[in-house]
Amino acid sequence: LQGSTDTSEAEEETLSTFHSAKSDSGSGDDSGHNTEAADISQKVEEITQEFNDTSDDQNQKVKMTFKGNNEFTLDIPSNLMFDEGEYVLDNPNARQYLSKVAKIIRTMTNQFDIEIAGHTGTNYARGSEIPRDAWDLSALRSISVVKELIKNQIDPAMLKVSAFGSYRPKSD
Repeated sequence: LQGSTDTSEAEEETLSTFHSAKSDSGSGDDSGHNTEAADISQKVEEITQEFNDTSDDQNQKVKMTFKGNNEFTLDIPSNLMFDEGEYVLDNPNARQYLSKVAKIIRTMTNQFDIEIAGHTGTNYARGSEIPRDAWDLSALRSISVVKELIKNQIDPAMLKVSAFGSYRPKSD
């Protein structure tokens, strides 16, 4: 993502909602499911816009991308969620945003798989302390987001953590 920097690093946590694990009926008729997905997407888009409008850093925005088939991705620049080089989710605005996303997820009638993916832009190295490197940092940040969603009553069985470190940077 252009302009997504954490000092010299471009890091993001990516919250992706993937295809429904089961449809409303076994008949293959997903028309009700598509309506629900559109409604969910609209609600998430509204709270994302609200979060972006109230963000302290107007150069960094949560970006929502629709991928079709009831799938969308939220790209959240790390500086909107975490302090530089840190993985503890202390930002009250970020926690409130995740709480609102969780509230919407809880209204879904279908089971969705949700992947939280962490990315860093450089080969971050800290030494022997955790996080030791970019991979640790991206994994720990993803875990922090997952734990926040669990605190907000999201079923842990729906959640998956991925960490890409600097191997799949989200910046140019």
